Amino acid sequence: MQGPLSDILVVDLSRALAGPHATMMLGDLGARVVKVEAPGHGDDTRGWGPPFVTPPESSGGGERESTYFLSANRNKESIALDLKDDADREVLLGLVDRADVLVENFRTGVLDRLGLGLAALMERNPRLVALSITGFGHDGPEGGRAGYDQIAQGEAGLMSLTGSGPEDPQRVGVPIGDLLAGMYGAYGVLAALHERAGTGRGQVVRTSLLSAVVGVHAFQGTRWTVAGEVGRAQGNHHPSIAPYGLFRCADGAVQISVGSEALWARFCTAFDLDPTQPGLATNPERVAHREQTIALVEAAFASWEAEALLARLAEVGIPAGKVRTLDEVYAWDQTASQGLLVDVEHATLGPLTLPGPPLRFFGGDGAERTPRGHRAPPTLDQHGADLRAWVGES
Repeated sequence: MQGPLSDILVVDLSRALAGPHATMMLGDLGARVVKVEAPGHGDDTRGWGPPFVTPPESSGGGERESTYFLSANRNKESIALDLKDDADREVLLGLVDRADVLVENFRTGVLDRLGLGLAALMERNPRLVALSITGFGHDGPEGGRAGYDQIAQGEAGLMSLTGSGPEDPQRVGVPIGDLLAGMYGAYGVLAALHERAGTGRGQVVRTSLLSAVVGVHAFQGTRWTVAGEVGRAQGNHHPSIAPYGLFRCADGAVQISVGSEALWARFCTAFDLDPTQPGLATNPERVAHREQTIALVEAAFASWEAEALLARLAEVGIPAGKVRTLDEVYAWDQTASQGLLVDVEHATLGPLTLPGPPLRFFGGDGAERTPRGHRAPPTLDQHGADLRAWVGES
């Protein structure tokens, strides 16, 4: 697979989701990613389910595969190594000697106890860029603490901002702390590789689930640090813009975003409302009188069916949309048009369609240069023999 990182070798010692998501992002860009897994059971996510998928009878066998694992491990090779075994540790060191990037998300101190601390590995390979992802940071008063996504969502404040109200904290519907930590980690790796091109030396990049979630607090963060106001969950309506959220109509609901006074005036004209009525003439007033604003909008929508309402909103230029289920998202032509579905051939499951990478690349002439030829997530130790031979021969 060609791509911007096709000359980069990544050794992936991570498991579960944050680290594997980071290395999958690098693999999507063409890097060669070698996933090191524990013999026998492999990455923890191989056992996370249901749902599991069973190979067809015609494939000649194979273990059932977790759809969770399949979501985070495309474009990788797998080798099973026991890091407590001397011979296997030598194979790992051979990979590290050749690597550009190493990714790990062990608890602080575990690699050192195995004799594989980052300082020692970088002494062997000074050009190595090492990404270390932890739950709450590698230092500080709670530096060694184990990190799991939902716990981090709560501890980092995200759950207090999500839900129907302050007494109803909710987790985000995907492991967003893990995913964000992986994204920030990949971003840091690319910066370190760029710097290495000038200095010839690698470095350690660190992030954590805590850091990643705090890093996306956005206006909710400055709402507290600057204005001294603590944001709270308030359901499906924006805390700083109105009307912006989910509004009921005759046969369901639609979402609208009226983010400027010009849009407000246009919206009111389209639905025979007075844009200057007391308490609703400006965005700060509408936010202060949120319940009145919601009631006004829903009264205007009460006789409209959702499809006709969305067509009317599009006609007058009001940003709007529906709430799709995931099957609807993956059946949507717009999703396919953006390269967000990729077809791969799995070693035991056969042809699979996976969610694809969210980046596309184009040349100055407009021709698309997005990497193609994605590889299916590997079975456990699928490439072990080849990798051991490559390390031994090179």
